[in-house]
Amino acid sequence: MVKPPLERLREQYHAINFDDSYGSVRLQGMLNRERILEEADFPCVKAFDHGLRFLNNNRNEDGWLLQVETFDPHEPFQAPERFRKDYPTNYAGGILDWPHYRRVVESPDEVAELRANYAALVALCDDQLGRFLDYMDTHGMWHNTALVLATDHRFLLGEHDWWAKSLMPFYNQIAHIPLMIHHPDFAGEGGTRRAALTQTVDIMPTLLDMFGIDIPDEVHGHSLMPLMAADKTVRGVGIYGMFGAATNATDGRYTYFRYPDDLAGQELYEYTLMPTHMREFFDTSEFIGARHSDPFDFTKGMPTLRLPARFEADRPPAFGGVYDAETILYDLEADPEQLHPLDPAEVPDVMERLVGRIRVEMQAHDAPPEAFVRLDLAGMD
Repeated sequence: MVKPPLERLREQYHAINFDDSYGSVRLQGMLNRERILEEADFPCVKAFDHGLRFLNNNRNEDGWLLQVETFDPHEPFQAPERFRKDYPTNYAGGILDWPHYRRVVESPDEVAELRANYAALVALCDDQLGRFLDYMDTHGMWHNTALVLATDHRFLLGEHDWWAKSLMPFYNQIAHIPLMIHHPDFAGEGGTRRAALTQTVDIMPTLLDMFGIDIPDEVHGHSLMPLMAADKTVRGVGIYGMFGAATNATDGRYTYFRYPDDLAGQELYEYTLMPTHMREFFDTSEFIGARHSDPFDFTKGMPTLRLPARFEADRPPAFGGVYDAETILYDLEADPEQLHPLDPAEVPDVMERLVGRIRVEMQAHDAPPEAFVRLDLAGMD
């Protein structure tokens, strides 16, 4: 829209929508809302409509893979009124459906409103997933169709006094994501749980295994098909984190966040053959100091371009900064909310094991030398 009705929108919406650098993105969300006139117009509903249309055309065939990606629940937290009415609040201001990625500064009523809008959107997603499951019931698909349900991350709604993700440590409210799998060959295991530690990198080899396709040698994820039959160990530790910030590890009992001592001064490079950030190409100044890098063991002999990473670039960690950047250890069994850090001196064996496993995993994945230096892991045995 060349000339959006800003004054009218300012009257309709909470001021939070107009006071940050992402105002244009939020504005697009406000304009999109005006075209969502009924439930069928919601993006989540449209995504499932397309998925079900695919099944109408292909469910009786073999050898297909359907991925339904709804993006929701995601900001802005907008849902049909039939879901929103189940979450009443005392809030009386303008539309408030998109929290900033920052510490919580909102009033209790504002916090409640944002959480209620999120809950309503989750309810919409549940309803649409229910449509999909009902379709599989109606057409008898459970005996010959596998179903995998997962997500990419979770979202802080005020826990640890934060909204959202990325800026703060990757607490379990962000990193511990759901995974549910149905496979016809193991229908008798339906409703059971597995204690094995898995990660999103396991989904691709699992799908390949389901189709009888060889898993490439460079893939470090694990097929989860053996877990369908019985609980067993897939990996001893999971490594996760964010470019330029912490490298984290969990064994399911403990979580460990390891940050560089100097976030701003760390040596950091981007390796790519497609120099783009989230919303734009690399600036020409970002090519200063660039050179071709030797291939990694997973690039099949192809070299990449190595560019010095600018902290202020349009991607994490500069995406609002990195906060609470303290190397820290939690015991999830005693402290599942990660509110009371452990004294590493009290559990030196745990620390030594997790730090060692971080280094081993980084070596296994051919991490570049500077990745070890920035985390003070270089030279360790």
